[in-house]
Amino acid sequence: MRLSYPADIKVIQVPCTGRVDILHLLNAIEDGADGVYVAGCLEGECHYIEGNLKARRKVEYVKKTLTELGIEPERVEMYNLSSAQGARFAEIAIEVVDKIRELGPTPVKSTHAA
Repeated sequence: MRLSYPADIKVIQVPCTGRVDILHLLNAIEDGADGVYVAGCLEGECHYIEGNLKARRKVEYVKKTLTELGIEPERVEMYNLSSAQGARFAEIAIEVVDKIRELGPTPVKSTHAA
C-alpha cells in the first residue's frame, strides 16, 4: 500500500525518537520550518525502553521555550504510533499541515545564508 501525505512533509528517520535533540527541533524552526512533529513508538513499546518518553519530554520543553519566545507552541508536536500504522502516519501528516497552515508562516526568520 502506497501512502500519500502532503509534499510539505520532510521525513527524517532516526533509529529512535530518543535521539531527537532539543536543538534539532529548535534549529528546524530557526531554519524556517513552519512546524515540526515527532512520530515515535507507542508508549510502553519503545525498542530502546524509554526513547519515546525522552522524546516527549524534549518536545514539551521546546513547546515551553517557544511559548516563552512568543511563538505558538502548537508548531511542535509529538505523536505515538506503531510502525504498522502507516495510514495513521499519513492522517497525522495531513492534520499537522492543516494546523500549521492555520497558524501561518513561522515568525522566525533565519539569518543563515541559503
